[in-house]
Amino acid sequence: MSLDEWASNHEVRAIKGRNGKSGRDAGIASVLIWGDLSPGQTTGNPPRKGRQRRQGSAEAIVLLASQQEGPNVEEDGTLDGTRDEPRRQTSPEGDLAGRVEAVKLREPTQRAEQSATPAGRTSEAGGESVWEQVCERKNLFRALKRVEANGGAPGVDGMTVEALRPYLKAHWLEMRAALDAGTYRPSPVRRVEIPKPDGGVRLLGIPTVMDRLIQQAIAQVMTPLFDLLFSSHSYGFRPGRRAHDAVQAAQGYIREGYTWVVDIDLEKYFDQVNHDMLMTRVYRVVKDKRVLKLIRRYLQSGVMVNGVVMETEEGTPQGGPLSPLLANIMLDDLDKELEKRGHRFVRYADDCNIYVKTERAGQRVMSSVRQFLEKKLKLKVNEKKSAVARAGQRKFLGFSFFRRKGEVLIRIADQALQRLHERLRALTRRTRSGRLEEIIRQINEYLRGWMGYFRLADTPSVFEDVDRWLRRRLRQLLWKRWKRGTTRWRELVSLGVPRSLAAAGATGTSPWHMAASPVVHTALSNSFWLTQGLCTLTEHYHHLMHIPRRTAGCGPACPVV
Repeated sequence: MSLDEWASNHEVRAIKGRNGKSGRDAGIASVLIWGDLSPGQTTGNPPRKGRQRRQGSAEAIVLLASQQEGPNVEEDGTLDGTRDEPRRQTSPEGDLAGRVEAVKLREPTQRAEQSATPAGRTSEAGGESVWEQVCERKNLFRALKRVEANGGAPGVDGMTVEALRPYLKAHWLEMRAALDAGTYRPSPVRRVEIPKPDGGVRLLGIPTVMDRLIQQAIAQVMTPLFDLLFSSHSYGFRPGRRAHDAVQAAQGYIREGYTWVVDIDLEKYFDQVNHDMLMTRVYRVVKDKRVLKLIRRYLQSGVMVNGVVMETEEGTPQGGPLSPLLANIMLDDLDKELEKRGHRFVRYADDCNIYVKTERAGQRVMSSVRQFLEKKLKLKVNEKKSAVARAGQRKFLGFSFFRRKGEVLIRIADQALQRLHERLRALTRRTRSGRLEEIIRQINEYLRGWMGYFRLADTPSVFEDVDRWLRRRLRQLLWKRWKRGTTRWRELVSLGVPRSLAAAGATGTSPWHMAASPVVHTALSNSFWLTQGLCTLTEHYHHLMHIPRRTAGCGPACPVV
């Protein structure tokens, strides 16, 4: 249907003619202003299939089929309203009413032709703009489920993850209108300090749950675009890659004879990223100005410390869903430079290890890479944590390396074992309260997660030592709880200790010493802790690595403990 045929079938009052009049006396229409129309001023609006869409060009009226690019209520009942619906809402600044876009009809018989998409709105992403993909219904629902699954503490507004879905049901239309209009302002992040294992504190920025949702939606669209361009030597925060892959790659370089490592640690990397340099690198792939503008606003949203909002002129707040991707984008230049030089290296986030054959080569590489980071990327190397050393003397992602019979194997770093003992000490302190079942449940929960990560180590004997030490900690805790000698004697007898020997386990002043005594060890044996539900690191290791358990000579019923 031509435009004049459509106009003859629909009465539109907001038509201005050449004589300046409107309505039925306007005469021949020369300009149609869609922004002047409101639902109460029209009779017979264009049907949804032929709704007019505002364009940046004033040369044609575009009749496009309505596309449900945003979420609506039918599927989930949470996010509702198509993309056209929030555009009819009035923003606080009156932005939508002020952005009146005129289109001119050249000839009465001329058909409507689609104008070109405004510059900067498209990218090389399947022919669609990145913004439309971010706001696409399925992407938003996926982001919502991910935010709910991750949980986490509330931001500066105090909204919890559980309250996000009801809030979206009531306010999504306004949020979407503000996003489309470019008036949305992210909230400042809440500053949280957590202690580092090796001293100091790590500064985290906790965004609000609404900002987490939007950041997650952006990250889900941008990650596939950038991941194809990232180096194969980068393993941190990338789909299909994990820390174990990085450790095994480092192990392979050492086996090839590159036994010296240039261990580079960036000082407060997430707090020192230059915003302009970062946005320049994002623009290499993402051309959509709406997405770029929103990302920069997140970078400059500020930090709330003790109720005071402080501006952020550099850095990417560590704690948001978008932060890891932006960190990889910034350091991709370092990866490309090391690849161009032909180095063997592994990078996980801001931890970068370069493997060389001699110490002299390592010192030379350290000097040149430091110069590249400081001059090209404006980043500072942490001199205290960075070094050139033998690979077995440095830790990487909680692991280290050693040789046995000429084979390069993986072990747990000393610092990681020290943190394990500190955590188990806190869980088994002899003065703590609570039921024994609850204490064992907490221990099992922690050990399962710990072994899930450190199962890569080739040191089962270390796990056996930790198991023996842990059982002794539990024995001293239980012996201390019995308090009086008569109570200890009675408990030991009830656990099967002969009456003549129970007195030897009921006396003493040192719980740690008594926990290793033969009498207490017999009463609180390994089988006792097994019946209490205590799981050991050795069992977890054998289960995860599918290794048959070693048994004593008396047969399979007697496991070595």
